[in-house]
Amino acid sequence: MSRPVTDLATLEALYGQPVAPSIAKEVPRLTPGYRALIEASPFFVLATGGPGGLDASPRGDGPGFVTVADDRTLLIPDRRGNNRIDSLRNILADPRVGLLFLVPGLNETLRVNGRAVIDTDQDLCGRFAVDGKPPKSVLVVTIETVFFQCARALLRARLWDPAAQVPRDRLPSVGTLLAEASEGREGGDDYDRSLAERVRKTLY
Repeated sequence: MSRPVTDLATLEALYGQPVAPSIAKEVPRLTPGYRALIEASPFFVLATGGPGGLDASPRGDGPGFVTVADDRTLLIPDRRGNNRIDSLRNILADPRVGLLFLVPGLNETLRVNGRAVIDTDQDLCGRFAVDGKPPKSVLVVTIETVFFQCARALLRARLWDPAAQVPRDRLPSVGTLLAEASEGREGGDDYDRSLAERVRKTLY
């Protein structure tokens, strides 16, 4: 039988009080250690919300692609994607963002909450050009809170354990996923055959 929790008092009684370190680690700015984690990270997930719903978008590039402008400001190039721009649409309506940074091999993650602005200044975008191709915009994130997340989730997932990796051919291909979702209008074998080259040509 379902027993939903519907009030804060019940939830807090269920889980108890947080331990002191879990509170002490949250600060309104980057410490030197937190900055080091961001500069070493090639990947983060960007969480946003807006009238169209919620979005959690993967963002990645070489380590250091997120620039720490100062201890309260991050600069993030918006690299080429599929032009759905779900995250950017949300930010226009609600600037609140959540970022979850991962560093390969490290089981701790870093969480940043703040507010973002979409900046198209030509000089700013030019700072993040790759092969002469600047991003169309740069997210300027003002940090409100930052803290590291303990290793339990990644340890349970064995995320960095090579023995836990799933061979790609054991799961549906991208073309198959797309064909199923579109009821055959898109995707299929031809899509799969051209995917690697298409991605290579459109990384930046």
